[in-house]
Amino acid sequence: MSRVLCVDVGSTFTKAVVVETETGELVARAETPTTVTTDVLEGYRTVRGLIEEQLTEQLTEQVSDAPIDEVLMCSSAGGGLRLAVVGYERTVTAEAGHRVGLSAGAKVVHVSAGELDGQGIRDLRASRPDVLLLVGGTDGGNAEVLRHNATRLARARVTMPIVVAGNVEARDGVVAILEGAGRRVVATDNVVPRIGVIAPEGARGAIREVFLEHVIGGKGLSRGPEFARLVRAATPDAVLSGVEVLAALHDGDVLVVDVGGATTDVYSVIEPQGEDATLRKHVVGTLWAMRTVEGDLGMRWNAPTVVEAAPAEGLAVSEGLSTYADRVHADTGHLPVDALERRHDAELARLAATIAVRRHARPDRPTGDVALVLGSGGALRHGGAAEASGTVADAVLGAVTSDWAGGWRVPDQARKAVDEDYLLCAVGLLAGVDRAAAERVARRLLGGR
Repeated sequence: MSRVLCVDVGSTFTKAVVVETETGELVARAETPTTVTTDVLEGYRTVRGLIEEQLTEQLTEQVSDAPIDEVLMCSSAGGGLRLAVVGYERTVTAEAGHRVGLSAGAKVVHVSAGELDGQGIRDLRASRPDVLLLVGGTDGGNAEVLRHNATRLARARVTMPIVVAGNVEARDGVVAILEGAGRRVVATDNVVPRIGVIAPEGARGAIREVFLEHVIGGKGLSRGPEFARLVRAATPDAVLSGVEVLAALHDGDVLVVDVGGATTDVYSVIEPQGEDATLRKHVVGTLWAMRTVEGDLGMRWNAPTVVEAAPAEGLAVSEGLSTYADRVHADTGHLPVDALERRHDAELARLAATIAVRRHARPDRPTGDVALVLGSGGALRHGGAAEASGTVADAVLGAVTSDWAGGWRVPDQARKAVDEDYLLCAVGLLAGVDRAAAERVARRLLGGR
């Protein structure tokens, strides 16, 4: 592998970078609006054409006439991966399934606990999930609820693929119940094999498998099979893999804040310290590599709810911000036109990031030693100057590292950086095929050459 084209087909923009795997060098980059209303491959071909124009300009006698050797793609187009979780107890297996679903790059649209009844089935169908994660019981523990829910799902009018990740002693019987009714089933290890332990790897891999085999091709995003063949992962899954690679190379814990138009995603990789490294203090256990999605915090589609959420967190909102938030919500393509609107845009990004990091830190997260805070998202990459004191990125990351009101405080001496070239997604895509190449690209994010 030499030159690899890494593509993220997002709901709004399709972004692409070419990296040299032997050196980790960024060779070219481009982006174009995602053609989700027609065929997403149109946008992919457009962005690839822009990339190839750049590569052609770089051609010398020493460079091959075939400058792209491999294509790796991830996607969150069409709403990404919608996941429902059905568990046994809300505070144990259902909560664990929720966390695992987020780490797998899914948008968790429904969570239920206990025995499914008619209303539960109706609520499940109303959430329109792409995939259902069926969990329940520790290994060797209660299996009745898991079997009951499998039976109700087998009888119900639900068609989405089902990932079974509950009590392993009941797994074969549960799979037989579902397959006997013609359901598409993937069985994997229990997400809560015993109290205090959460094991995401099996379910995360199974959700990825189902996403690639059943979801991508079923969303009608492209007329042919090529798109489904190209996609390797859901975008948030790829990004979390990239954060894990980055954290392995960095001295200290890593926090990533991705401020988007519809959601604000937060990723962290925390190395347990002290008693956190040895004690199981919580019933569900802790995911040391974790992602949370704040679906009500976004720069455009959910701008008004950013303004609404701020006072509950004790955060001040400037005069006129609510009016501006309503405007960009009504016109999601609007860009700031003057200094006042640029300040409002920067304030939305700052509030969204601060609230999202607080929420990320609160559910049973240990105290971390965050040494790197990495910002991502168009608002940070392209925001430019917010005011005389600095850029939008300075305002956002400065707010995150100086905030005292979260579940844990990010040290103000933490290093701050922005993924300006959209390399983190490329690192995650490469990690699945060439770990050494992924590490070389990740070092560029850390300032290495």
